[in-house]
Amino acid sequence: MKTQELFSILEQNQDKSLLFEYIPNAFVGANYHITEVKHITINSVDCGAQTDNWNETIIQLWESPSEIGKTDFMSVYKALGILNKVGKMKPYDLNAEVKFEYSNKTFHTAQLFVNDFTIESNKLIIKLSVEQTDCKAKEACGVTDQKKELVTNDEPCCTPNGNCC
Repeated sequence: MKTQELFSILEQNQDKSLLFEYIPNAFVGANYHITEVKHITINSVDCGAQTDNWNETIIQLWESPSEIGKTDFMSVYKALGILNKVGKMKPYDLNAEVKFEYSNKTFHTAQLFVNDFTIESNKLIIKLSVEQTDCKAKEACGVTDQKKELVTNDEPCCTPNGNCC
């Protein structure tokens, strides 16, 4: 989801509570805070020696240990106020992919993609997901779709003497 799309959804639902589902049926606790917003520029080189660059907006969620047991979730209105304040200090790239950074005692720290959202009565639920890593240079590295065929190459793509980079 792009940053602009997230903001549009938030603007249209300011009267609701804001919940984050980080895995199916598991939600960030009501004691969460928005603790950081990162405006990231990625400049990369993949294993096929191709360069790329893009921007990301990463919003960090943190559960306050002093508010364990809290049952009222942050309102969309409050979250939007925080995000708008950030935007006045450091402008957003509204076309940037937006991710949420989160962890808890049983869930590893991850940058989660926004998969979808739902509205249930007075709640806006942002559905997050972990995306699998992938090889961007499959053709250059001779990688095929593993579901169709396993690669049987004596020289793997990204070894020091491999056939790419």
